[in-house]
Amino acid sequence: MSHHTFLIDAAELHSHIAEPGWCIVDCRFDLMQPERGFADYKAGHIPGAVYAHLDQNLAAPPGATTGRHPLPPPATFAETLGRWGITPESRVVVYDYGSGAIAARLWWMLRWMGHSDVALLDAGYAGWVRAGYTVSSESPQVRPAHYAGTADAGMVVTTDEVLQWLRQGGGARLLDARDAERFRGEREPIDPVAGHIPGAGNLPMASSLNSDGSWKSQGELRELWSEALQGRQEMPWIAMCGSGVTACHLALSAQLAGHAMPRLYAGSWSEWIRDSGRPVALGG
Repeated sequence: MSHHTFLIDAAELHSHIAEPGWCIVDCRFDLMQPERGFADYKAGHIPGAVYAHLDQNLAAPPGATTGRHPLPPPATFAETLGRWGITPESRVVVYDYGSGAIAARLWWMLRWMGHSDVALLDAGYAGWVRAGYTVSSESPQVRPAHYAGTADAGMVVTTDEVLQWLRQGGGARLLDARDAERFRGEREPIDPVAGHIPGAGNLPMASSLNSDGSWKSQGELRELWSEALQGRQEMPWIAMCGSGVTACHLALSAQLAGHAMPRLYAGSWSEWIRDSGRPVALGG
């Protein structure tokens, strides 16, 4: 697996696709059309891939105080991995339509469970198809397994911790992966309140990608992150977004640039605004 083992390209995946121990997970999902991803999976997917539904497999049902995509209990997620035939020894490859916006969530969750042998398919399903490799509409025959893993609670930041960070005037850098217009509060197509957490910075997810959905080079990502962190590379930082999904893409981007894994504000903006007493900022 190339690029610090965090990414894999279509040619490399194709060369290993029939090997025992390799597990491929299709994470295609559309926030505006939640069932589209599974329909597209049934129509055609990378051979042998199982399907991960964002709402049903990579998140718990939202509650009155949570964001839109709270993390599932670790035991529940471990059961899901076992149903997919994944064990702690599996080499896992995750993909989505192309950008990695959703697949990065599973990449991050596996690392949260201590599973380091996971890579995201660069340019996703679109890249696989462009490369001319075959697709399948057949459901794979999966041998259920037992997944034994322990989640690292230290990788996650709670809303109370973010509030404490604000009261103390910083101490950590909060970076929001939403696009600039949503961050500034100029438009909000999903959540009922527009804006961002005061003091947060903005690094849109798409900044890490080329126009075809593939990832930028390590040198380009280093430049991107040098500007985003404003020379404070040693300061701990926290990734967030609308609901804790594309924030994982930001975490992967940082790792590809050579930085340490940030902590994840899993509740993100959609949890922050559950309480109208929490401060909201608009503009840049």
